[in-house]
Amino acid sequence: MQKVGLILEGGAQRGVFTSGALDYLMELNYWFPYVIGVSCGACNAVDYVAKQIGRTKDCIITTEKAYRSISFKNVVKNRSLFDMDLIFEKFPNQYIPFDYNTYFSSEIRCELVAINCLTGKATYFEERRSKSRVMNICRASSSMPIFAPMVYVDGVPYLDGGMADSIPIVHSMQNGYRKNVIILTKPKGYRKKFSPAEARVVRTMYRNYPNLVNSILTRPQVYNRTMDLIEDLERRGHVFVIRPNGIDIHKAERNVEKLTAFYNHGYEQMEECFEKMKEYVDLDKNKRNDCGGSK
Repeated sequence: MQKVGLILEGGAQRGVFTSGALDYLMELNYWFPYVIGVSCGACNAVDYVAKQIGRTKDCIITTEKAYRSISFKNVVKNRSLFDMDLIFEKFPNQYIPFDYNTYFSSEIRCELVAINCLTGKATYFEERRSKSRVMNICRASSSMPIFAPMVYVDGVPYLDGGMADSIPIVHSMQNGYRKNVIILTKPKGYRKKFSPAEARVVRTMYRNYPNLVNSILTRPQVYNRTMDLIEDLERRGHVFVIRPNGIDIHKAERNVEKLTAFYNHGYEQMEECFEKMKEYVDLDKNKRNDCGGSK
C-alpha cells in the first residue's frame, strides 16, 4: 500500500462505531501503514495495530457490572466519569489483555494525540517500548477536561487530544500522507457548540493553565473549521470518509443495545464502503470519496 493515513476521531462511547469499522478491516487482514488516533480513537488505534479483533468492543460493551467503565460513583471517588484505572490498567493487563508484543513489533506507524496542558498544543506520541507508557499515553489522550484529572507523561500534564487536534488531517498531510481515510464518529453536518456555562467551569477549573483554557474555549471553532476542510476535501476526492449515517449515541451511553447497534453500524458502513475505499487507496483517481450520510 502506498503512503496512506488512517485517521480516527474520538468521541468516548461513540468510538464503538470505529471499532466496528476496524474489526471489519482486521477480519480481511487489511492494514494501513500509518494510523493516528485521538481520545477513544487512540484506544482503537492501538488495538488495530495490535491486530486484536473485538477488543475495543469488549472494553466498551459489557453486561458485567465489574467491567462497566462509566459510573457516577467514579466522579465522587476519582473525579472522573470513566473508571480510567479499569480501562487502562485492569483491562489491558488482566481482564481483556492487550497484545503488547504484536503492537511493539508492528511495522505500522502509530501516533496518539494528547493536549499539553502547559502549552495548550497537541503532542503526537509514538511509543514502542514501554507497556506502562503506551497505556498512560492512551489514558492521557482519553481524559476529557472536567470529567477526568490530568495525566502526567514524562512529568508533563496532559488531557484529551481532541481539545487541540480532534481530527488530525492537517498533521497527517504535513507528514507526507497525501491520501487519508478518516473514520468519524458523528453524522455528516455535525458542528460543535460551546455554552457559557461550560466556559465558566473551564475558566475556574483550569485558571492556572491559561493556554489550556484558550484551547478548550476555541475548540468548537477549530473543530468546525476542520470539518469544513474535510468536507471540502471530500468533494474534491482528496480524502475518503466513513461516518455514521443517520444514527448517533451519547458520548456517555451505557445502554448495551444502543452500543451494540452503533458497533454493528460501524461494521456495516465499512463493509458497504470497502470496495470504494480500496479504489480510492489503490488508484489515482480524482473523484468524490465519502461514505455515510451522503446518499
